[in-house]
Amino acid sequence: MRVCGIKLTHDGAIAVVEDGRLVFCTEQEKRNNNSRYQEINNLDAVVAALAENGVNARDVDQFVIDGWDGEAESQFKVLSGETPVILRGAPYVERHAEGLLDWIGGSGLTLGDRVFSYRSYPHVTSHVASAYCTSPFAKSGDPALCLVWDGCIFPRLYHVEGKRASFVKSLFPVTGQAYAAAGHYFGPYKQTSRGGWDLGVAGKLMAFIALGSVRERIVAVFQKLYQEHFAGDTALACAFRANINNSESSLAAVHDFFAASALQLGAEAPEDVLASSHFFLERLLVDEMANALQHHPLPGARNLCIAGDCGLNIKWNSALRETGLFDSVWVPPFPNDSGSAIGAACCEIVAQQGFVPLDWSVYSGPSLQAGEVPAGWHASPCSISEVAAILASNKPVVFLSGRSELGPRALGGRSILAAATSPEMKDHLNEIKFREHFRPVAPICLEDRAPDIFSPGTPDPYMLFDHQTKMPWQDKVPAVVHLDGSARLQTISRNSQHKVAEVLVEYEKLTGIPLLCNTSANYHGRGFFPSAAAACEWGRVEHVWCDGMLYRKPSATA
Repeated sequence: MRVCGIKLTHDGAIAVVEDGRLVFCTEQEKRNNNSRYQEINNLDAVVAALAENGVNARDVDQFVIDGWDGEAESQFKVLSGETPVILRGAPYVERHAEGLLDWIGGSGLTLGDRVFSYRSYPHVTSHVASAYCTSPFAKSGDPALCLVWDGCIFPRLYHVEGKRASFVKSLFPVTGQAYAAAGHYFGPYKQTSRGGWDLGVAGKLMAFIALGSVRERIVAVFQKLYQEHFAGDTALACAFRANINNSESSLAAVHDFFAASALQLGAEAPEDVLASSHFFLERLLVDEMANALQHHPLPGARNLCIAGDCGLNIKWNSALRETGLFDSVWVPPFPNDSGSAIGAACCEIVAQQGFVPLDWSVYSGPSLQAGEVPAGWHASPCSISEVAAILASNKPVVFLSGRSELGPRALGGRSILAAATSPEMKDHLNEIKFREHFRPVAPICLEDRAPDIFSPGTPDPYMLFDHQTKMPWQDKVPAVVHLDGSARLQTISRNSQHKVAEVLVEYEKLTGIPLLCNTSANYHGRGFFPSAAAACEWGRVEHVWCDGMLYRKPSATA
């Protein structure tokens, strides 16, 4: 059976699953240097993605559209070529506790000269399905809890077992927007109005809080205001909870909370306020998760999947893992909406077969495109050992290999690699990427050596947990050590077939160091480079390696 999942809105994507195997997933931001979070506003993008992967729309057995905003259903206004099309979809959240797999059927999905019927499942269902079906628990047939915390919903806990999934409870009445909203009132991203919403602020704040310290007096203010605005018996909190399905009012409530915080905390250092805000939310999450497990005992192993935008918060993921509440914690490389097309396709598989495992690879994104490299760039064949030698000479390299990785993190397929042995390299990479000075650069490390350098240093192939750099190594690889000693580590097996593993092995032979700096290769505010031509056009790194060819600027030394 061939199923095509489509995410039309924020983080638009097209995925095809055939007989339980992920064939591809094309995120729109990874095509043609598109903007981050790119939507699909024309169905021709679906036709193009299918064709690029050798699939004709007529050969798809079932199309599935991911649900979106709405209590009973959602609506999408798109184009097919130049023709306006209106499609109805499922709501954001299931309508009752056992309704995760309730779907809305529709027709009118116009792809080229053909019109297809489709199904649509709730948006949260795609998160649950993508997280569980890609997990090791699905492979072993073990049950798991699934935490879904998106920007506009409370953290929701589900239980997945066999052919069914059910809602357990909302952990607490704070939407995921709270993290980014704090940046509107404190710190370097403070704004004078509530208008506008920088979707990248949450990740930047996670880096900025390393400049501050948690102050219990500040945490106490957040706790008091939390009761007044969200959780207590006040008229304000009761009105908020009664109107939670209205996304505009829920966002307004989050703004009101931080506006009230700013009145009481205006004299505090903003980095301390934001660090304390992070800690307050983290402690709330951990405590309420523990309460949920105590009051809702479930049979079987205690496994946890994490999905939703907040699944990208590596510190919260680590805090949940370190509680000891769970036997194992799984976060897919696409916990945010970049995995929703995959999840939508999985919904249909789940509806027919139950929560079976998906056969998938993180390197299932778009293939490298052809393009004309700008004049003046010199091209020559280049081995992996030669790439390692360039890196050992303290020169960064744009490294493009095979299909793009899925999700928002560069994992060696669309990366800028660099030596981590000098602190200046972090500053240099931040400068060429137009990033703030306090932003960290991630390490990519051979998996078997990671425990020597990091704590815990456990396998982390998708950069989704927090690790501390051990003291003896902090001076050896300063470019990947954050201000608080932490690192957003990616590990990769030295036996991996991906070329980036071979680079690390060769670099280790030359230097004795089994890791490199790894940051995404992209224009500022855009998705990953789709081609060597795009990387050369950008031109801020003088060496571009692409599947066996090295492109050098005229000014670059060989």
